[in-house]
Amino acid sequence: MTAAATPAASPAMTGEQPGVRLARSRRNAELSLLLLAMVLVAAYGAIVEANLLDTVTPDFWMPAAALGLVFLGMHLVIRWLAPFADPALLPAVALLNGVGVGFLRRLDLGKAAPADRETLAIFAGTGGRQLAWTLAAVILAAGLLVLMRDHRSVSRYAYTLGLAGIVLVMIPAVLPGRFSEINGAKLWIRVGGFSIQPGEFAKLALLVFFAYYLVRKREVLSLASRRILGIDFPRGRDLGPVVGVWLISLLVLVFEKDLGTSLLYFGMFVVTLYIATERVSWLLIGLVLFFGGAYLAYVLGGTVGGPFANFYTRAEIWLDPFAEPYDRGYQLVQGLLGLGSGGLFGTGPGAGEPLEIPEVQNDFIFAGIGEEIGLFGLTALLVVYLLIVERGLRAGLAVRDSFGKLVAGGLAFTLGLQVFVIVGGISKLIPLTGQTTPFLSAGGSSLMANWLLIAVLLRISDAARRPVTQGGGPAARPGGGPPEQLHGAPTEVIRP
Repeated sequence: MTAAATPAASPAMTGEQPGVRLARSRRNAELSLLLLAMVLVAAYGAIVEANLLDTVTPDFWMPAAALGLVFLGMHLVIRWLAPFADPALLPAVALLNGVGVGFLRRLDLGKAAPADRETLAIFAGTGGRQLAWTLAAVILAAGLLVLMRDHRSVSRYAYTLGLAGIVLVMIPAVLPGRFSEINGAKLWIRVGGFSIQPGEFAKLALLVFFAYYLVRKREVLSLASRRILGIDFPRGRDLGPVVGVWLISLLVLVFEKDLGTSLLYFGMFVVTLYIATERVSWLLIGLVLFFGGAYLAYVLGGTVGGPFANFYTRAEIWLDPFAEPYDRGYQLVQGLLGLGSGGLFGTGPGAGEPLEIPEVQNDFIFAGIGEEIGLFGLTALLVVYLLIVERGLRAGLAVRDSFGKLVAGGLAFTLGLQVFVIVGGISKLIPLTGQTTPFLSAGGSSLMANWLLIAVLLRISDAARRPVTQGGGPAARPGGGPPEQLHGAPTEVIRP
């Protein structure tokens, strides 16, 4: 027999278990993309120093190296615990997180006196704190992967998580303003120098409850009472859950004084409901209810005032920010001027004036970055966000159980909606909100909550991509271990 006719060694002959080669290939691709992301972050830091210091210090690479070590640890956890997970999720999030840390260090350099910039410690200031928060967030995400070996197991605690989510949403609303209010929005819990935004964690808890509830009520909510213009509308008595969540979202809008948070919660529920029932009518009902409620709050704010006054003021600033460009409209005006001065290509990292924008490290970080990287750079960042959302939706489509489909679809949409809300606010598309830009803005609450979101998507994508053996069960895990035991409800298939 010639060499050309020698049959290729099968997995059984080589001792390789089913799926091991596929898992190794995906993790190697993830590692390569992760290294590329850190090279881009290091290059961003070098350009910032070249523009601000007229030189590049020997330590420019240290923030990127520190981040690289943190993300490499997360990569090893994924390789061990979720070997079939989507290989693009971690590198995409790492790139966004790295750019955020790099821009916050750029702000620290801009605030320092010119003579002190070269000696500014790598881990000092807001950028250094963000590095610490990144480490904490990644450890938290890795811990979730360790504890949650099967995404369906979390459904056992759906009602507890739903109650916890409502409590987390309502705590800032009932606290006095000095403990919860920043820039007019009551979204925080502040004690001394420490602050936390509980709503960031509430969205994850509430989504798990929504998914659990809708899996069990899907058939009832799919029933139609009448057809109007070719669209099937639900029965009146089935509107209770939507009306209930709508009322909660209006309470958030009025008492927490933030349109973005209200839109985020209500939109998350309505879209999850649409995924579960496939009824376009639920989207139409949701849009009518939300925008009708927002308009009612605006009218009441202009006539009655009271708890509606803050939303009315924000709407007025949105309608004409240049009416008072040095007072109420100052932040929005400066953000628009920053975006405008950046043009198509930007002034260059480190060459703009982002410190002229109030709260540029938080709510308006997208405007500050946009001034320096321009429209093309911002478009690239939005494409990275779009990639994460698309991968999350793909995991939802591929996973075999209805609960996983709703959780993955809801989480992916929630992340995309949050980006839309903050970018829409700074670009004057919608009124300003108190939302943070995921993975970019300074602060620990948003960073930790969104890394937890990514951990859940990784777990679901691992379940969706895991090969199925001839016996119908999951393939054995790489490394010779037994297949993971799945707990919770039996696997079910949702209709396409």
